[in-house]
Amino acid sequence: MSEDREAPALLGAAHTDPPEPQDAEDLFVSVACVTECPEAARLSAEDLSPGSDGHKDPDDPDDPDDLFAEATEEVSLDSPERQPILSDGPSPAITPVTPVTISPRLDVFDRSLDQDDEEEENRDTLDIQISVSDPEKVGDGMNAFMVYKVTTKTSLSIFSRDEVCVKRRFSDFLGLHSKLASKYMHMGFIVPPAPEKSIVGMTKVKVGKEDLSSVEFVEKRRSALERYLLRTVKHPALLKDPDVLQFLESSELPRAVSTQALSGAGILRMVNKAADAVNKMTIKMNESDAWFEEKQQQFENLDVQLRKLHASVESLVCHRKELSVNTAAFAKSAAMLGNSEDHTALSRALSQLAEVEEKIDQLHQEQANADFYLISELLGDYVRLITAVRGVFDQRMKTWGKWQDAQLMLQRKREAEAKLQYASKPEKLQQARDEIREEIEEWEGKVQQGERDFEQISRNIRREVGQFEKERVKDFRVVIMKYLESLVHSQQQLIKYWEAFLPEAKAIA
Repeated sequence: MSEDREAPALLGAAHTDPPEPQDAEDLFVSVACVTECPEAARLSAEDLSPGSDGHKDPDDPDDPDDLFAEATEEVSLDSPERQPILSDGPSPAITPVTPVTISPRLDVFDRSLDQDDEEEENRDTLDIQISVSDPEKVGDGMNAFMVYKVTTKTSLSIFSRDEVCVKRRFSDFLGLHSKLASKYMHMGFIVPPAPEKSIVGMTKVKVGKEDLSSVEFVEKRRSALERYLLRTVKHPALLKDPDVLQFLESSELPRAVSTQALSGAGILRMVNKAADAVNKMTIKMNESDAWFEEKQQQFENLDVQLRKLHASVESLVCHRKELSVNTAAFAKSAAMLGNSEDHTALSRALSQLAEVEEKIDQLHQEQANADFYLISELLGDYVRLITAVRGVFDQRMKTWGKWQDAQLMLQRKREAEAKLQYASKPEKLQQARDEIREEIEEWEGKVQQGERDFEQISRNIRREVGQFEKERVKDFRVVIMKYLESLVHSQQQLIKYWEAFLPEAKAIA
C-alpha cells in the first residue's frame, strides 16, 4: 500500500510498558541517541550499573581494576587448555567444552509481563554443553562434503539421554535455522543466524589438497557452527523446539535440500527478499511508540559502526599475518648471515638474533589468531545478529500492515452494506444483506486478530531486545578483557626475549 497510514493506538500491555532505560554498560551507545533522548541523561544514580560508579560487583568475577593481575602467567592461544573465547561458547580450537549456563526465560504467549518479571527473578539455572568437533571430509571431488560431530551433554529432562553424539552436515545447520526462522520470527523472537555459506572456501576444500588455507577454513567454520548452536539453545523457546531436539538427538536427519543456493527454494528466497524490500519501501508506518523508534535508530547506527570495526579488524589480522611472514624471513636471513660470519662473537649474536626473531614470529601468529578469534569473529557474529534483530522489527511492520489491510477491507464491506440500503430490488436485498453481514463478521474477526498479533509481537520484541542487549554487553566485556590480556602477554614476552638477547649483543667486541 503506497499511501501513508496512521498506526492505531496500542491496547493493553503494549501501552503501559515504560521505555526501558539504556544499559549503562552499553559499549555502543551512539552520540545521536544520547542527544535525541534527554531522558537518558536524567537517569538517577541507582539506575546506573554497579561498575559505572567504581564499585565492584560481588557477582562479577572480572574486576576491571585487576586487568593486569594475571598478565605474567604463561598463556598459549593455541594450547588445548585455552580459555573459552566467547562468553557462551568454547574456543575456536577443538577443545574440551565449557558448560554453558542456560537461564530459561518465560513463555511470552500466555503470561503477563509482570508475572514474567517476577518469575524470572526466581528462575532456576540449567546446564547444557554442546561441542562441534572432528570435521571429516566425505566423498571426492565436487560431490564431497564435510560432516561434523555434534556432542550434547545435559541434565535437562527434555532430552532422552545425558550425552548424545550425532553427525551433521553444514546444510543440516542451515536447514535448522530455516525451520526456526519460519516458526518464530513472525512472533518477534530473535532467531540466531547460521554461519554464511562460502562457495569459494568450500570449493577449495572439495577439490584441493589439505593445505593450510583449507584446514584454516574448516576450523573457522567448525567454530562458527559451535557458536551458532550455543546461541540457539540459550533461547528457552528454541531449546524446547522439536526440530532442535531432533537435530541434537536423532541419529538420522532428513537432508535439507532447500538450503542450496541454486535450488528452486533458493530462487524463491531471493524473490521473497526482493518482495520484502519493495514492501518496506511502499508501506510507511508512522510509529506511535517512541521506544521502537529509538531502538530502530540505535540498531541502524550500531550495524553501521560494527561493520566498519569488523572490516578494520580483518585488515589488522591480514597485516599481522604479513608481519609474521616478514619476521620469519628476517630470522632466516639473520641465521644465514651468522653462519657465514667469521667473527665469533658477531656470528653468535646474529644466531641469537635469528632465534629471537623466530620466537617473535610465533608471537605474531598467536596475536593474529587472537585478533581473529577473539575480536573479528565476535564482531561478525553480532553483525549477523543485528540483522536478525532488524528482521523482527520488519516482521512487526508486516504485522501492522496486515492489521491495516484488514481494517481497510472491513471499511469497504461496511460501505457496501450501506449501499444495499438504497437497492431497488427488494427481493434480492435480504440475501445480499446476509452475505455482506457474514463477510463483515469475518473481517471484524480478522481485525481483532490483527490487533492482538500486533500487540503480542510488540511485547515479544521488547523482551527479546532487552535480553539481547544484556548478552551483547556481557559478550563484549568478556572478550575485550581476554583480548587485552593477550596483548599484555605478547608485549611481556617481547620484553623478555629482548632482555635475554641484550647481553649477547653487548658482548660483541
